[in-house]
Amino acid sequence: MSENAIEIHDLVKKFGTLTAVNHVSFNIKKGEIFGLLGPNGAGKTTTINILLGLLQPTSGKVIVEGIDMQKNPVLAKGKVGIVTQETVVEPELTAEQNLMIFGRLYQIPSSELKEDIDFALDLADLKEFRNKLAGTFSGGMKRRLETAKALMHAPELLLLDEPTTGLDIQNRTRIWSLLRDINKKHNVTILLTTQYLEEADQLCNRIGIVDHGKLIALGTPTELRQKIGMSNVIEVSADKDNLQKVAAVFKKVDLEPQVLTNKVIAPTGSNAVGKVEALIKAITAAKVPISNISMHEPTIDDVFLKLTGSGARDTTGEYQGSARTALWRGRR
Repeated sequence: MSENAIEIHDLVKKFGTLTAVNHVSFNIKKGEIFGLLGPNGAGKTTTINILLGLLQPTSGKVIVEGIDMQKNPVLAKGKVGIVTQETVVEPELTAEQNLMIFGRLYQIPSSELKEDIDFALDLADLKEFRNKLAGTFSGGMKRRLETAKALMHAPELLLLDEPTTGLDIQNRTRIWSLLRDINKKHNVTILLTTQYLEEADQLCNRIGIVDHGKLIALGTPTELRQKIGMSNVIEVSADKDNLQKVAAVFKKVDLEPQVLTNKVIAPTGSNAVGKVEALIKAITAAKVPISNISMHEPTIDDVFLKLTGSGARDTTGEYQGSARTALWRGRR
């Protein structure tokens, strides 16, 4: 039996003359939380849609839990739960009724359905709200209910597309805790895309970065930081009109600036403190207005920017419920 939950071999997807996925290969190990990052248009969504069997690849192969997605898509799909970017719950139904519908769609036996719903509600910390209408839930509660729905058929693999978009930090942290529990306590492999790079840093065992359809980096957060060779990063925030002036000052003190939406960053190299002092003096002498200057160790955000040059937002079978993987009731 393979140690990999997902195997992607030389995957290519073309739309006319556009190559959305360009000879991508990587594996996701069973039990991992894996992050797939990239700017808009990098090929993340296309790759996810191929993994879900919603798109056919131009060439290459995708194996999901040992099953060839092209040869046996129905069986492969039965191994996967999906949480889309847009939260979809039935507002006029209770939390329990939302889960009951999905349980019946996945043909969970009636003798097991109530216990599975109890488990899912408890996992999502929604047990006390089981009889409340989903339309009255907060955004975070709806997101947890959506995640519980995706787990009703006890998948071995959970795919999440930007699972915390639009949530405040309190609810984002709660979702992170839920995903860790799903992964660690119930041995569910997780693949997520996210616009919050610190989210990938917090959650993921490994991260793949894609750009222009190609996989340009793969590794643990620590390995990716080492890959870009940054010891520390200087960051200067300023009004948009002053960013180019700030960048020019960076160059005067032998720093290689990268101009972003509201700040300029650069690796310090050696003598980080000396570089910061020199930069402050140069900015003061040039009388360029800034709002903040700081130095920090490289983050996944810095890795992403260094590698892509942009921010994350820039640019006929029948699945049988009786054959489902045992997740609930401690059967795994």
